[in-house]
Amino acid sequence: MDPRQSRSAEDDGAGSADEPARGVGRRRAAIAGLLAMAVMIGVSQLVAAILPGGRSLVIALGDVVIDLVPGWVERAVISWLGTADKPFLIGMILFVSAMLGAAAGVAGARRFAVGAAGLAGMIAVGVVASFSDPQAGSVGPLLVGLAGAFAGITTLWLLLRATVRRGPVAPAAMGVGVVDRRRFVQLAGVAVVVAVAGAAGGRLLAGRERIEKLRRAIRLPRPVRPAPPPPPAADLEIAGLAPLFVPNRDFYRIDTALRVPQVEPAGWSLEVKGMVERPFSVTYDELMAMPQIEADVTLACVSNEVGGGLVGNARWQGVPLYQLLERARPKAGATQLIGRSVDGFTAGFPTLTALDVKESMVAVGMNGEPLPAVHGFPARLVVPGLYGYVSATKWLSAIELTDWDVDGYWIPRGWAKEGPIKTQSRIDVPAPGSTIPAGRRPIAGVAWAPTRGSSASRSASTASRGRRRSWPPNSTSTRGASGSCPGIRRPDGTSSRSARRTASERVQTDERTPVAPDGAAGRHTIEVVVV
Repeated sequence: MDPRQSRSAEDDGAGSADEPARGVGRRRAAIAGLLAMAVMIGVSQLVAAILPGGRSLVIALGDVVIDLVPGWVERAVISWLGTADKPFLIGMILFVSAMLGAAAGVAGARRFAVGAAGLAGMIAVGVVASFSDPQAGSVGPLLVGLAGAFAGITTLWLLLRATVRRGPVAPAAMGVGVVDRRRFVQLAGVAVVVAVAGAAGGRLLAGRERIEKLRRAIRLPRPVRPAPPPPPAADLEIAGLAPLFVPNRDFYRIDTALRVPQVEPAGWSLEVKGMVERPFSVTYDELMAMPQIEADVTLACVSNEVGGGLVGNARWQGVPLYQLLERARPKAGATQLIGRSVDGFTAGFPTLTALDVKESMVAVGMNGEPLPAVHGFPARLVVPGLYGYVSATKWLSAIELTDWDVDGYWIPRGWAKEGPIKTQSRIDVPAPGSTIPAGRRPIAGVAWAPTRGSSASRSASTASRGRRRSWPPNSTSTRGASGSCPGIRRPDGTSSRSARRTASERVQTDERTPVAPDGAAGRHTIEVVVV
């Protein structure tokens, strides 16, 4: 044999059965493994969407990661990424999967059984993770895993075989021979199409469009106690200022669900159980037929930093929570209400809050329309005055009365047992770090003290005073002088402005505290440059 031919064969992936592929062969083997992993994920996504009780293995694995990471990691990620935390986690899972798939390809080029076992092991992890989801069936995850493993391993086999053109003498190992580039590229293209089609098909079949059509067809009943109309001065018409009612599409979303549960109203029911004398359940139609109220309620995430955007006000509609509890008749010692979600999430707060705060509700509407899927369709809990981590259970499936010893999802992860929303305010206009011309300019923002209301506001005039459950937009117009705004003037041309809100029972503190364990505190201060 010509020595040059022998060297060329080695560079393109030659080697004995006991040697890994080298050079171009290693790269092609890695590509083969990556594409095999992509096909495995795409096919499993499609099968999961088709089968009853099927579960996306990627989402299932992500849910397990969320459950296992320490509380300080979760707080850091939410603080850093905000509402982008879920796409980031999914992206990281896919990235790690791609790297492991490439490693399986390289291992498979040396010994195919090792690469195939690697792919099978990775999908087995997803199947095991699926069984931790209460929405998953007992057989669906297994079938999803088998389909994905078969597709991935078959793809790896075909692509690795395509890396060589068989000669008169059969090579001793996958990596021996001359690379058949055309066939490899053709099969790689087919693998890409299958992976993309599987993922896209799974997304389309996941029920999102159907749920959205069902939601749009629902008409909310007229509430027996509608909320009063907003005061005429509520809309200050200042660009950049948060509106009195945050639109549904812009309302913040922080929860543990990587995939928004798709719950059909026809098959949904709410169970009221636990330490009650008369447990019962209601269907969606029965809930919609009950007398409903409207209330303007500000919700806030405990992870919201001072001046952050994880807070919003909306007009909610639903059935008063106290009416459901009176029907169930809580027993003595039932000091806590636990909301349970269809995806297993739990949140608990004092039963007295549900009974005494009459605007607490099982909400079915948000800003005049049925709840969006991302905000809890078909029903969720809305409780004024409490951070969402202890109260705002979305995709509600059960209300359980317990004693105080039962902990909701976030409590073992380092958050406080009780979560009253702290008095806070935020400057929206001007934007932090902006440059503004000297002259008379508005300084505007929002403040919130749910269930307490505000008795005074410094650095702002209240536009809708007396709205105890919702945030009033605040504004003050001031005149700049000598290149600075009122506040703390600095010689470098910058100036600072802070907002402070006084509530009827609690004064907003000047001391900055972190979000853990019961919410951030402190005045929001911004700096601007006046020219």
